[in-house]
Amino acid sequence: MATAASSRAYGTIWRWHFYAGLFVLPFILILSVTGAIYLFKPQIDRWEEREYQGQPMSGAVSADRQLAAALAASPGMRFNYYRLPARPDDATMIHMIARDGSQRDVFVSPQGKVLGSRDPNAKISETIARIHGSLLIGTWGDWLVELAASWTIVMILTGLYIWWPRPLRLAGALWPRLSLRGRPLLREIHRVTGFWIAGLVLVMLASGLPWAGAWGSAFQWARTEFGLVKGPQDWKIGVDGGHAGHHPDMPMAMPSMSQAAGLPLSVFVVKAQQEHLAFPALVLPPHAPQRFGPPTGDEWTAKSEAQNRWLGRQVTYDPVIGAETGRRGFADQHVIDRVVNTGVAWHEGQLFGWVNQLIGVLTAIALVTISILGVVMWLKRKPQGRFGAPPPAGAGAGKPWMIAALISLALLLPLFGLSLLMLLAIDRFVSRVTQRFAARQS
Repeated sequence: MATAASSRAYGTIWRWHFYAGLFVLPFILILSVTGAIYLFKPQIDRWEEREYQGQPMSGAVSADRQLAAALAASPGMRFNYYRLPARPDDATMIHMIARDGSQRDVFVSPQGKVLGSRDPNAKISETIARIHGSLLIGTWGDWLVELAASWTIVMILTGLYIWWPRPLRLAGALWPRLSLRGRPLLREIHRVTGFWIAGLVLVMLASGLPWAGAWGSAFQWARTEFGLVKGPQDWKIGVDGGHAGHHPDMPMAMPSMSQAAGLPLSVFVVKAQQEHLAFPALVLPPHAPQRFGPPTGDEWTAKSEAQNRWLGRQVTYDPVIGAETGRRGFADQHVIDRVVNTGVAWHEGQLFGWVNQLIGVLTAIALVTISILGVVMWLKRKPQGRFGAPPPAGAGAGKPWMIAALISLALLLPLFGLSLLMLLAIDRFVSRVTQRFAARQS
């Protein structure tokens, strides 16, 4: 009886794995490709700005002169932040915003000449991020991506259960038996590769949830209402936040950012340079809207927005006398925020340089490979003219631990939970209709 019950449990989990894999396949293809590209955001951004690099340094002017040139070239817009050049001979980028929310990145040479400008939302990396985060269809896309991520977690967990060798053996579990041919070989490559990347994929998916619409909102609520962490979080949520909150998020109505009183921009640029902040390093005037978090207060702010959140630092200065008024770094964050930001840095491939990028790319390739292999195996297995899904396991297939695991996943992944309720309701409705139809035929 125990063997029969175990067989029914295996069949049930195999069925869940099959349907989860079939649903998430198109999303895996899109998200793996866009995610792999986004891993190289620093290199892509650097390449896009290539015409503004390698500028002559003779006759360089102050940051105030550069700002004046950017303002003159951007009528109706206001100064939001000054980005320090990554290298001394790079042009300075000055970010401008208007009351209607439009934005421009203005590139100014060391001599104070405007070299060009662009809409920051038109950057290649920003477009890739929007595809990756919302499929370019707004809130519905954001929910679809989160739903797909949730079902991919289910697919990975059920896959691990199916992978467990019965009886225990290493060949076919830790490495494929290359002596096999045809579908058996494909199955072993599928299961072995799935095992080796399971942990990486789960970490990748879990690290993306804090900025997903539904899960991120629930996490933000718990973070605030339970008093776990004080202060605003430094990542955005949902389609407005983009990929990990690195999209500009400027208000429609801007507070005044007058520099009439106090020291000029150039003083704080020099102070920011002395801090050796990781690129991109920004200098923001008082009351400037920020990419995430509330506007800056009555002080000037120098901050790093490096994707490796461990390198993030912020220093504030008195606008009148220029004295430092505070500083904050990664180590000053609550442990919850440090964990989330570490996950963000890992997810974006920036936690430990090119090795992180390489692991991300290989994980994406392997995930796409096993997904395609799964479809190929299904097509080889299914009878002609039939769907070929694993058959229902029958009554008594759901063990208590399986039900408990399903409820736990539904609570941890709200969109998965809602979709699960919908599927169960549809399945019950279809079963009743089928039974009534069969009864009438008899």
